[in-house]
Amino acid sequence: MATPISELGEFGLIEYLTQNVKHYHKSTIKGIGDDASVHSIGGNKVEVITNDLLLEGIHFDLTYMPLKHLGYKAVVVNVSDIYAMNATPKRMVLGLGISKKFSIEALNELYEGILLACKRYNIDFVGGDTSASLTGLTISITVLGDGNADEISYRSGAKEKNLICVSGDLGGAYLGVQILEREKRILKEIGSNNNPQLEKHKYTIGRQLKPEARREIITFFKEKNIVLAFGTSRGWDCKKYPIEKWINVINNVDVNFLLIWGNDKEKKEAEYIASKTGALILPKLSFNDLKYVIKKSDLIVGNDTGPTHIGWAIGTKSLIVFGCTDKNLMVEDKAHLAVKSDSIVNYCKFDKNDLSIRNIDEKLIIKKIKELI
Repeated sequence: MATPISELGEFGLIEYLTQNVKHYHKSTIKGIGDDASVHSIGGNKVEVITNDLLLEGIHFDLTYMPLKHLGYKAVVVNVSDIYAMNATPKRMVLGLGISKKFSIEALNELYEGILLACKRYNIDFVGGDTSASLTGLTISITVLGDGNADEISYRSGAKEKNLICVSGDLGGAYLGVQILEREKRILKEIGSNNNPQLEKHKYTIGRQLKPEARREIITFFKEKNIVLAFGTSRGWDCKKYPIEKWINVINNVDVNFLLIWGNDKEKKEAEYIASKTGALILPKLSFNDLKYVIKKSDLIVGNDTGPTHIGWAIGTKSLIVFGCTDKNLMVEDKAHLAVKSDSIVNYCKFDKNDLSIRNIDEKLIIKKIKELI
């Protein structure tokens, strides 16, 4: 008795059909089973390849999907897979199956969307194939990208207890298609005189008809990132640089600042700093996660406290702001700088009332940061 495909489902079917697939080239690093395949092209460089197939009546409905939007979306769904691997899309090939119901003008509209997406995401359209179709419109797009082997992000990289971050909202596109299908049913029941009122659903419908790949997430993590440790382990004011001055520092250095905090008071301060600067507040981190974030950052800046000490110890560039600390306790080199108040410290008598750290000019800190990055 024949086994229906529905018993396996999409991913079960893929697993069943590919169980005997073998690779014959050492350059193939990753094949089936991720957002894209990965292939070595020499040194630390890899090529990343993905393909998506869109079928009329299955993946799109031309009742409400404009052809220009369809062309744009067909490219973007592939581009998104390349970005998901932490690679950069570079080239695209297109396969089209076209039924006789489509005019030259209609196909030109489809191509307008495809070319618009290529322009937006800086992709070369390098070839493909076109054929007649008996079952409507078929679109097959393959996008090729490149990246560094040690930076590729695989699905298998996710481990138990890892922090999962979502770069956008969930369910927007799904809600959009539900609204469009509802209006399609109403149109069928009432007739063409019905004028759908869709203005208030503009965002969710847009998420369905013209989605965008989250390129800015990849760009963000490839830009310079500075961790700011604005708190102090013991909460001593004598070791704490003023929040308002940190805000001035952030607003005068053109990099991404990541705010770390350790208690509820510091969390509120982080929220205030973020509201004035646009800096990103990280969630409360375990020691290992904190160490990982600092290691992956370009620089850690902050008060004389635990996270800045971690940065110094693991080799991340650091800038530490000192107040009532003896200069003999400050160790500097080209990668680890310090800014010290003009306080004259008695090494044998620590003075918690020495608030000279508040007098340090922000311009000096900004200058030191720019030297380090």
